[in-house]
Amino acid sequence: MSVMNLDREYVANTYKRFPLEIVSGSGSVVRDAGGREYIDMGSGIAVTSFGIADPEWIAAVEKQIHTVQHMSNLYYTEPCALLAKALCEKTGMKKVFFCNSGAEANECAIKVARKWAAEHKGPSCSTIVTLKNSFHGRTLTTLSATGQDHYHELFQPLTPGFAHIDAGDMDALAALCETGTIAAVLVECVQGEGGVIPLDPEFASALDRFVREQDILLMVDEVQTGNGRSGQMYAYMHYGLHPDVVSTAKGLAGGLPMGAALLSEKVQHVLSYGDHGSTFGGNPVAAAAALSVVNRLTDDFLQEVRSKADLLRSLLEACPGIKSVSGLGLMLGLETVKPAGEVVAACMERGVLCLTAKNKVRLLPALNIPEDLLRKAAAVICEVCG
Repeated sequence: MSVMNLDREYVANTYKRFPLEIVSGSGSVVRDAGGREYIDMGSGIAVTSFGIADPEWIAAVEKQIHTVQHMSNLYYTEPCALLAKALCEKTGMKKVFFCNSGAEANECAIKVARKWAAEHKGPSCSTIVTLKNSFHGRTLTTLSATGQDHYHELFQPLTPGFAHIDAGDMDALAALCETGTIAAVLVECVQGEGGVIPLDPEFASALDRFVREQDILLMVDEVQTGNGRSGQMYAYMHYGLHPDVVSTAKGLAGGLPMGAALLSEKVQHVLSYGDHGSTFGGNPVAAAAALSVVNRLTDDFLQEVRSKADLLRSLLEACPGIKSVSGLGLMLGLETVKPAGEVVAACMERGVLCLTAKNKVRLLPALNIPEDLLRKAAAVICEVCG
């Protein structure tokens, strides 16, 4: 049986796959089973930060595999400790909890918020406020946090303790806070799955001030926007936010499963022995991979990401078939005249792999994609859209 037939026979039918089997790649170019090459403008949904088969990433992973591939969190391992140090130094946060995915990182954030609020404001203070059109994961609790009704329909009853407001509606947030039950607010700086929609800077500033005045936690979901994707280490830095908890995953380990919840000074000691855990959290191989990513996210490199983002945006905004370009850094959403799905299919036929997000074409290229490939991909996208 072919790989596609094997997949259809034995893998759960949760993905609407393209009829394309990827077998190899290098950098921002991937190859299918027939040997055809494609420019990868999706990077595994913002995961392969430095592309496919990156030599430095491979060296870090291979070295650790030959040392210790896994060890229980009952013991110390160097990659885990060094990664936590690097993340704290780059953000000013104080502690890190490691896990395996963005959903788990958000679960940790929610647990931190509820325990902190119970200890400081009382057990009835447990509600987490999120934004409508948000996406925070596929576990039952993070699905409950997600502010999109269609994700909720098949999985009732949802986990209680969440409220959703429109982005920008400070009056709705103030009204919720009057109930005395709000523990935290959880936001994405760019709603990725919601259509690549950036947070309004004025709302972000108002929100930052409000949570301090009300003594509630501000938590930022950087699962997709983090680890250099926005052109800063984390997207909240563009907005001048002061988060108490930051959740991240996807591009953190460059292709291996790893999530993290970064804790500020205010909440660094909320979790104690036995409050939370993860068998594979901080796995030495994943941590070594993440170190190879994080250590390369220097100021100079992030400036290059911002420059490439400006170039890509300018090329796409000049296309007559593209009505608007949204997003931040190398995380862009294209509102196209043609249906997004039709654009993505046509781009694939011409050797460029793109994604969708709601009614938009979504682009998430590797952070180090060469400029010539970026220009070539943009030209194909413009041709298809036109």
